[in-house]
Amino acid sequence: MIMNIDRLQELKQKLTNEADLSNIWLFYMDNFADHSEFTELGEPTYNKYLDGVIHKTCQQMFGRAIKITDFFPIYIAKYHLFHAPFQVERRIGGMIYFEDIKIGLIAVSADYPPTDVVKYSRFSEIFQLPTPNRNDLN
Repeated sequence: MIMNIDRLQELKQKLTNEADLSNIWLFYMDNFADHSEFTELGEPTYNKYLDGVIHKTCQQMFGRAIKITDFFPIYIAKYHLFHAPFQVERRIGGMIYFEDIKIGLIAVSADYPPTDVVKYSRFSEIFQLPTPNRNDLN
């Protein structure tokens, strides 16, 4: 199957609107993740925000502090997209995040050895608005 990069718009829409998170992840895996030409589009780029989100989300998923290893984000600037594999105590995990719309998805196999059971979490970056003070009301 040939990768169609235009389907990234469809992925972005699914990420924003789709209620079933597994549908979003399967769409990403089927259309992009397994294509070497997709992986080659980006550059390895560490992102402190995403590193924090992965740690906090996985801690919530598994109900305890959990070790994350092999977090390897790739950034495709043209599409404002980060994608990354990682390991959660030998479980396989993955993440996608569109920087322009500030929405992402994390998927982690629930068990080790891996089964078909996957935990998902959609996340969005919240902008902190400055607190108005009385001088702003004039």
